[in-house]
This record gives sequence, structure tokens and C-alpha cells, in this order.
Amino acid sequence: MAGAGSDAGARSGAGAARRPGRDPAPEPHGHAHSHAHSHGPAAPVSTHLRRVIAAVLIPFAAAVVVGLVALWPGGAPAHERTGVGFDRQTEQAQVVAVERVACEDVNAAQVPPTGDTSTPSGREAVNAASGLCKKATVKVTSGRNKGRTFVEVVQPDSPRQLSQGQGVVVAYAPDAPHDLQYSVTDVDRALPMALLAGVFALAVVVVGRLRGVMALVALAVSFAVLTLFILPAILQGSNPLVVAVVGAGAIMLIALYMCHGVTARTSVAVLGTLISLLLIGLLGSLFIGWAHLSGNTDDNTGLIHGLYPGIDMSGLLLAGVIIGSLGVLDDVTVTQTSAVWELHQANPAMGARKLYRAAIRIGRDHIASVVNTLVLAYAGAALPLLLLFSIAESGVGTVANSELVAEEIVRTLVGSIGLVASVPVTTVLAALVVSADRTGLGAEAGASAPARTGRGRRRKP
Repeated sequence: MAGAGSDAGARSGAGAARRPGRDPAPEPHGHAHSHAHSHGPAAPVSTHLRRVIAAVLIPFAAAVVVGLVALWPGGAPAHERTGVGFDRQTEQAQVVAVERVACEDVNAAQVPPTGDTSTPSGREAVNAASGLCKKATVKVTSGRNKGRTFVEVVQPDSPRQLSQGQGVVVAYAPDAPHDLQYSVTDVDRALPMALLAGVFALAVVVVGRLRGVMALVALAVSFAVLTLFILPAILQGSNPLVVAVVGAGAIMLIALYMCHGVTARTSVAVLGTLISLLLIGLLGSLFIGWAHLSGNTDDNTGLIHGLYPGIDMSGLLLAGVIIGSLGVLDDVTVTQTSAVWELHQANPAMGARKLYRAAIRIGRDHIASVVNTLVLAYAGAALPLLLLFSIAESGVGTVANSELVAEEIVRTLVGSIGLVASVPVTTVLAALVVSADRTGLGAEAGASAPARTGRGRRRKP
């Protein structure tokens, strides 16, 4: 774009020179117009700078490829299902009939023998026994027992109610008695989730156009790396931290270059992201070890540890911190790099120091919004837990000291420190690269500025 603008300005100047009787005033206007159009993709930097950037990124990319090959798991390891939590065999089913019956007729409520209603469980049981329950007939629609039906009783105070024609997910326990092998575990949400994903993809493509399409492709690649490499490799017993670093490096390289092109601008963003990830890894390792965070704090992590006792759970926690920070880091580093490039295009005379000062002001606004977003995102995810602590009237110190909350605090603060550090780091790198360029954008802009000044002096007489 910048080169095209310069060519347009040259043609405009040549046309004015061939019309000696005309007022040469339109000539500077033509040059100003071409300069305005130069605020598109950045011009290529010098060969020397490209070599310097390549000397840093190529070894890193090679290390990522070697890590992928060396740690490639080839699939998750097989294990005997426990039938607990998510580790259950599930099938698809549909509710074919629903009728209301008295709860006492189907023994849906376990009323205390003494009729004691002084406890919440006792009161709920008595209320359920005196109400109407739903007796749902459910038909299995997948698996080897497709077409089989069973009865599911739903109490009136159950958070999940069933209706006729509703799709559901059922758990299958082959070792249980015949009448108890199937039970409803969840609702089938495939259609609304698929529709929402389609709306999201359509919005991205309509607004982002080709760039939006590439962003969706990069998103699919990121999920592929996560599900085909990171998760199975950890289950196979590889070090979670090493797997996370290699996987995050692959996602970063593929996503950034695919969305923003193979340019020096993108390469600077990759370098800034890499340095910030290293900082997050070091800080996370230090404080997770110092705070003695085990990473085994709930039923899900306990189940993982029980199934695969060789997994380092604290390392898994650190891997989650690194992967969770990567997405926001990409946004910050790309924004800062683009800001420096655009500032340099607007005023090629700005040196590295002035570029840094101007771009860091943009970065400070970005820091404030991103850190607040990150903290609120973690707080929103942990809102039920925070409500429990509020009900228990626990002090702030007691809440923060519990491992369940301390994990989220360390995760949030370590990630936020990495985000804050990424702004000055990326800004410095970008400012040094564009100000050191002598044959790309800086040279082209520098060559056009004296020409406008010279013509301006010729018009004074």
C-alpha cells in the first residue's frame, strides 16, 4: 500500500509537470492523498532486520516442531471405566412419554423414619413425598441397546425437569441390574449449541471477511492441537509444563501467522508473546511451588489423579495458567505492534523513543481493560464458590488462604503480570524494529518528505 501510494504520487507529479499552464497546487494534494492511503499493511522491513527476526524465530519454531514429534501421544491411553462423574459410558435417548404420579406411589422421596423435618434434607423429602412427580418413559436411540426403554422418576423440586419429545443423555452401567442399567444424566443440547456456534461463525465472517475466515481456521487448529496433542500427551505421562509450552508455541505460531500474515509485524508480536509466556511460566512455577498448591482441589481433579496417578497435578495447574494466558497475550501483543507500525507510518520521523512513548500510552489503556476483564472472568466462573464462602461468613483472609481460591488468585495474578509485562516488551521490540529500518517503510517515507518540502519552496516565489 505504501509503495502504491508513492507510485501514485509520482504519476500525479509527472502529470502536473506536463501541464505547465496549470496551477501546480493539486500536486501536493495528490501526495497527501497517497500518504493517507498508506495506512494499510506495513511495508516490508529491511533484509537485515528480517534476518535478525528469522534468526530468533526459526530456532524457536524448529524446537516446537521437534517437541511435537517427540511428545506426540498417538491418542489417549485406554482405561477401565469407573462409572463415576464424567468417566461413564453414555448414550443418546429421547423422552417418549411423561405422566404425573404421586411421589409416595413411586417411593421417590426418602422421608426420615421419624418424620423429622428439622433439617433441610428432611423438609425437602417430606415436601417431595406429598407432591406430584413425573414418571418419564425414555427410549435409548444409540448404542447396542438402541430401542430399549426405561422409566425415570423426576421429583418436583429437581432442577432438571423432563418433557415429552425432549432429547437426553443417559449413562449406561452394563454391570448393574437390568432395570438399573440406564439413567438420565443430562439434557441433549446439541442443537442450540450448534446453532449458537453457527451464529458466531457467521458474525465473524460477515464482519471480519477473509480475516474472519482465517481466524475461524486458526481457532479450529488451536482446538486440534489441544485435543490431539496437549490433552493426550499429559494423559500419557509427559511433563504437563513441557507439553503446555510446546503446545502453546504451536498454537501461537499457527494462529498469529495465519490470521495476520507472515510479516515482520507479526514476527514482533510472536516474540513479545514468547517472552511474556516465559515470564508467566517462571512466575507460575515459583508461586505454585511456594504456596504448596497441589492442583487437586475438586472431584474432577481427584478423579483424574485416581485414574492416572502419574500425572503431576501441580504441573497440570501451571500448564493451565500458560494456556489460559495465551489467548489474551495474542490480543495485547498484536495490538501494540500494530499501534507502533501505524504511528511510524503516520510520522516516519519519529525515533524509537518517541514511538515507544506514544504507543505505551495506548498500551496503558489496554492494560487497564484487559486486567479487569481477566479478573472478572475468573470471579464470574467462581461465583458459586464465592457465594458459599459468603454464606459461611468467612473472612477475606480465610477465603484467600483456602487452596481452591488460592489457585484462582495465583492463576489470575500470574497471568495478569504477564499481560502487563507484554505491553512494554512488545512496544520496545516493535519500536526498535521499525526505527532501525532503512530500506522499507522508513526509507520510502523519508524519501517522499524532502520532495514535498522542495516543491513547497519552489511555490513561494
